[in-house]
Amino acid sequence: MKYVRLLARLVLGMFMTYAGTAHLTIARQEFVAQVPTWIQFSPAFTDFVVLASGVVEIALGLSMLFMVKRFRPLVGTLLALFYILIFPGNINQYVNHIDAFNLNTDNARLIRLFFQPVLIAWALWSTNGWKYCKQLIQKQHNENRE
Repeated sequence: MKYVRLLARLVLGMFMTYAGTAHLTIARQEFVAQVPTWIQFSPAFTDFVVLASGVVEIALGLSMLFMVKRFRPLVGTLLALFYILIFPGNINQYVNHIDAFNLNTDNARLIRLFFQPVLIAWALWSTNGWKYCKQLIQKQHNENRE
């Protein structure tokens, strides 16, 4: 199981690094479709969101690949939070019928929405982020009881 978890973490890290690089280069315009329309204040701001997201994805992807074992649960938790933060963009793409990344039908966009929880679970499972989150919750619960 150790090697399956390692492979899952490395694949996710490579995927994130590639996606982040694509934000900055070949798929920059496609990623504009991921920016929710309600925060597209101007073309410059929308471009900033795409570029900043790409930088964060590269940082998280490289961290998934190279971070020392002690910090992997934190990185996995941060990646899971990133997936949660970008989820409104995916919902926006579905609700507003925005074509991008070969998601050219409502069914394709809807199916992609159900993949987001899989990515969250993948990030947490492959890094032992579940355990890290559980410890944080337990610590917070103990502090609140005192």
